[in-house]
Amino acid sequence: MTAAHPDRPETSETSALPTLPYGSWPSPLTAEWASAASPRLEGAAFVGDEIWWGQSVPAEGGRTAVFRRALTATATAIETVLPTPWSARSTVHDYGGGAWAATDDGRLFFVEKSDQQVWRLLPGGAPQPLTADPAHRYGGLRWGAGTLLAVRERATGADAAGDVTAAAGTDAATRAIVAIDVATGDVRTLATGTDFVAQPTLSPDGALLAWIGWDDPDMPWDHSRLRIARIDGDTPAAPVDVAGGSGAVLQPEWRDERTLVFLDDTTGFWNPWQVSADAGIPPIPLAPADADTGGPLWSLGMRWYGVLDGGRILAVRSDGSDRLVLIGPTGDVSPVALPATGDLLIEAVRGHQALVSGTAPETTGIWLIDADAGTARQVVGASLGIDRAWLPRTAPLTVSGSSGDVHAFVHPPASPEVRGADGERPPYLVLVHGGPTGRATGVADSRVLFFTSRGIGVLEVNYGGSTGYGRAYRERLRGQWGVVDVADVAAAASGLAATGAADPARLAIKGGSAGGWTVLAALARTDVFAAGISRYGVGDARALAAASHGFEAHYLDGLIGPLPEAEEVYRERSPLTHIEGFDVPVLLLQGSDDPVVPPSQAEAIRDALAAHGVPHAYVRYEGEGHGFRRAETIVHALETELAFVGQVFGFETPGIPPVTLT
Repeated sequence: MTAAHPDRPETSETSALPTLPYGSWPSPLTAEWASAASPRLEGAAFVGDEIWWGQSVPAEGGRTAVFRRALTATATAIETVLPTPWSARSTVHDYGGGAWAATDDGRLFFVEKSDQQVWRLLPGGAPQPLTADPAHRYGGLRWGAGTLLAVRERATGADAAGDVTAAAGTDAATRAIVAIDVATGDVRTLATGTDFVAQPTLSPDGALLAWIGWDDPDMPWDHSRLRIARIDGDTPAAPVDVAGGSGAVLQPEWRDERTLVFLDDTTGFWNPWQVSADAGIPPIPLAPADADTGGPLWSLGMRWYGVLDGGRILAVRSDGSDRLVLIGPTGDVSPVALPATGDLLIEAVRGHQALVSGTAPETTGIWLIDADAGTARQVVGASLGIDRAWLPRTAPLTVSGSSGDVHAFVHPPASPEVRGADGERPPYLVLVHGGPTGRATGVADSRVLFFTSRGIGVLEVNYGGSTGYGRAYRERLRGQWGVVDVADVAAAASGLAATGAADPARLAIKGGSAGGWTVLAALARTDVFAAGISRYGVGDARALAAASHGFEAHYLDGLIGPLPEAEEVYRERSPLTHIEGFDVPVLLLQGSDDPVVPPSQAEAIRDALAAHGVPHAYVRYEGEGHGFRRAETIVHALETELAFVGQVFGFETPGIPPVTLT
């Protein structure tokens, strides 16, 4: 086991602080503050001498608005481009992304959440529909070479909340890359031929289209292909595969009119590669490293590098946490200083500048990177507005698990006002990220600080199957979902307790969606945790497979096995099958309009817990989908979780309404 010790060294100043039981510490970091302090950003663009960006607004029902501000260092005024009630949100590939694009002269094109059509907003005007095609929905918008590109997907009807919906079927005709005439709304099909398409980009002269495609049962992080087609004729030419197949290719970008950069993980890590559009010339690697530049393509708008002038590449590298590097034309690599180390994405590039989004210990925002000057200036977001003494001394933790090393991040309790009693170990909340193809990046955001400031430590576990540690680590979960993830979170929690940093009798586990599955499975199959919190978690894998279609139609094939051959494995892995293993309190939080993990999953667990006399609480949030977006929901959920662990672990939670367990 290796770790940087997470506890703050005791000084004469801290030893003089009054003591209170862990978990009951007073804190100014309220749930309302936590809801507002970590905005959900949805892309950014250079528009003239301004920056535009998308951002969710919890106080307005969680809608995604577009804002703008001048790029000058002295500018502070923020204006709304896309006003209420409009919301730029796509549901293509179920999880959307790329829901808006802008031109340099200030024209905005966006996918309106309510109808999934493309709308346009001209300077000084009001939004007007551009497409009128209820048989399809749009996403992945990208403006380039004077053309608006989009991913179009056959629709089967929108759900009541306008949240995640799924297209029927998996044939190649279901999805296409199209060009939309921004004056008339006419739609021209440019590329089909695979079950899924994503990340289209035009060569600078507009003659060549590059994109990635993949077929069921693969997910984009399993196997995909980089394709090119000439589109400057009356009919687009047949596509040519220029890379991929054995690995998972991502994000093609043109370095010039004949040269493409892309990401591939055939060497074990996602790294940049370069290939010529001319047939028969094999790809070559660019600055290979044992770190990932790339990640799971859950959202169509995700980009991990950008091509700057002079052929330089600004790239994110991940090995647990993120960092930014500049790759020169000859492959030389230099670091780029940036306070953000979590969830970095290259949102836009122009000349020698780039817009990079991410999270830092004190802020979530967007930074303007100037590669020539070597500077990074935050242009969106602000400091959390708290004393740094409230920030935990976050440290990485590595423990030995049954499948190899398990990586995690430890956020110990932190307060400048009180300390824990001598001899008392703090309770810990063990966080399990969703996906399960995803990761935690080790940044203590506002929702982590909500707990650590009250004397509750937080342990974020990147169990086997997580990204950011290479393909081999990611593929540990192949066929082993419900086994490896459960063993790894239990090993990480037990390993932390073995260091003396956590109370082994007061370990709670929390996760959402796929993380909720791991929570429920860990409660059913281990005795490590004394309480569990599942947000819209999966309790029955067979029911999930029956409900999954579109993007995730065959996701469980790789995680558990193909049906019907693996039917018994699905039954055996499901927490609902092992309800007799539950013997600690459980909190279930669920959105009423969740089409990915419908309420029936949580309610089946609730009913089984009730039948077996297991203390539990179930909260159903009307109008919420897969993931909570409304301010009132986020606040209530955080306070309910705090009240729950306080009740179970026996400490007071001042100012927080109690939760009733039945």
